[in-house]
Amino acid sequence: MTSSSRIFSRVIHTLQSHQAMSSPYKKLKLSIENPVPSDYEISRKQTPKPIVEVGKECGILDSELEPYGAYKAKVKLNVLDRLTARKNGKYVLVAGITPTPLGEGKSTTTVGIAQAMGAVLGKRVFANVRQPSMGPTFGVKGGAAGGGYSQVIPMDEFNMHLTGDIHAVSMANNLLAAALDTRMFHEARQSDKALWKRLCPVTKDGSRDIPRGLLPRVKKLGLDKKDPNEWTDEEIGKFVRLDVDPETVTWKRVVDLNDRSLRGITINEAPTEKGLTRKTGFDISVASEVMAILALSTSLEDMRKRLGNIVVASSKSGEPITCEDLGCGGALAAIMKDAIKPNLMQTLEGTPVFVHAGPFANISIGASSILADKIALKLAGTDSENPDPGYVVTEAGFDFTMGGERFLNIKCRNSGLSPDVIVIVATVRALKVHGGGAAVKPNQPLAPEYTSENLDMLRKGCTNLQKHIENARQYGVDVVVAINQMSCDTANEHEVIRKASLEAGAVDAVTSNHWGKGGEGAKKLALAVMKCANKEYPVQQTRDEHFHYLYSVDGASTIKEKIEVIAKKMYNADAVEFSPKAVKKLEEYTKQGFTNLPICMAKTQYSISHDPNWKGVPSHYTFPIKDIKASIGAGYLYALADKIQTIPGLATRCGFMNVEIGKDGEITGLF
Repeated sequence: MTSSSRIFSRVIHTLQSHQAMSSPYKKLKLSIENPVPSDYEISRKQTPKPIVEVGKECGILDSELEPYGAYKAKVKLNVLDRLTARKNGKYVLVAGITPTPLGEGKSTTTVGIAQAMGAVLGKRVFANVRQPSMGPTFGVKGGAAGGGYSQVIPMDEFNMHLTGDIHAVSMANNLLAAALDTRMFHEARQSDKALWKRLCPVTKDGSRDIPRGLLPRVKKLGLDKKDPNEWTDEEIGKFVRLDVDPETVTWKRVVDLNDRSLRGITINEAPTEKGLTRKTGFDISVASEVMAILALSTSLEDMRKRLGNIVVASSKSGEPITCEDLGCGGALAAIMKDAIKPNLMQTLEGTPVFVHAGPFANISIGASSILADKIALKLAGTDSENPDPGYVVTEAGFDFTMGGERFLNIKCRNSGLSPDVIVIVATVRALKVHGGGAAVKPNQPLAPEYTSENLDMLRKGCTNLQKHIENARQYGVDVVVAINQMSCDTANEHEVIRKASLEAGAVDAVTSNHWGKGGEGAKKLALAVMKCANKEYPVQQTRDEHFHYLYSVDGASTIKEKIEVIAKKMYNADAVEFSPKAVKKLEEYTKQGFTNLPICMAKTQYSISHDPNWKGVPSHYTFPIKDIKASIGAGYLYALADKIQTIPGLATRCGFMNVEIGKDGEITGLF
């Protein structure tokens, strides 16, 4: 091809790049109904493609796919080795404004954009979403497969069990808890000599049989240079006795339910436990550090290392006690060996979806896995056979100021990736709440202001949206606002949101009806996202040009200073108040050398502040930190604000009350 021919070809390609074309995926036709049926009814009416067919369309080899039934599969990590030379596709992050308890459609928007790009505009695209916990699924919030005509299917398999990853996380977490309590029991009842005899018995040839899992502890103590038979009594004592301070134990058991009765419990009540009672509690499984490790690991080897680094308590002398010290690291990794492989599913229109990891959004990082993103970005990437970049659309839990901040400061710091565009989802309903509207509650009728036009209330509430846009732009990334259309909205209300978005620095704000029309309803939004990702909007001079983090972790900032940066810049607080317990933790973690870590803030999702009743953009207040915990395996410290709970409770009326199963085994009633 001549040089002029190449130029002409590129010009034609540029002109056609945003036009509809043949999809790389076999499109599943939607049968749109009005009014829109329930989510599970829509899901039941669609017949998914066999997952092996979806895998082929994605460019995944048969040898790289492990089907789990007909419609879901795991993808082996060696796909990354095969595609290592391919340049990544475009990376799209979807977050939202401060939501109501009903949710504002962030996951639905993520799926809708992917359907529009893949099934309508003919682009290679992946939606990357978290696996939902069965706690919210059976509670008030419901599942997380999207909704309406923008869903992951089959939605019942998506919302319950999937391929067993959450069960693996729970098992790994609880094995570590059992190992810790058992070790404390045996140390309390045995001498160093007895512990040494039982932990490392003498073999027939006279050597000591040190369990493989305890070899890292041997190395940590510097005892790997000499024969164990030559260890002194002092060295044996250091090896066998962890000397756990019960008051410092942070590791809890987990269950994947909203079981409020387990928030505080007393263990070791049985006579066999010799009076060694201890107060503790349960967390929800998706709040486990093991789940965060699953989301943040970059390889099987990396996950094994992170699991070993988990800190569960401190010794009475102040030394951190790790999973490796208990000899559990290898066992936890063995439990998680299949869970680390991302799960492949599909949307209602047949475009691919990676579902992997599900860290809780207001306690943990609230993002799907790095590995799913990396695999998708390579599959959507460019090489000589695929010159046009595809797209990976992923989400951050709850609003940008929570999920987006953690995504950028924690997940991106671990992955080395950064988004090409940030989409912030807004609804008229939520913005009216922030403008002074009545409280929105599940299973209760909406107040009149939500079913009729009220532009003044909406304008007032748009300050919340503008704060999220401002926060996102602090990282040097352009923002597109997705106005998630609902049936009671008016065109005037959408125009108010559009203008407020542009005033705050968004490059565009587009109304989308993906819930009611699927990919076709999100076509204009998808085009705007693609245009922004490819930097076809005018450069926004009021933001930093290049992506960067909110704070440094190189030791220049203390733990306290990093927390203050987040509270002041993201939450609009004037100051941060640390409880005596939190101050003690600051001192402890600084002494233990954990200052070079990012911060995960655990707070309410219903306000930019710590108080769920403060709507809009609260100001002139002090942000309270009640406790700080270490997630060393995951690679961050997390600070708990005010009254945040690490295991939710069930309401009087719950989602599980409508779930039933028919004679054919088909599940109904999920939402």
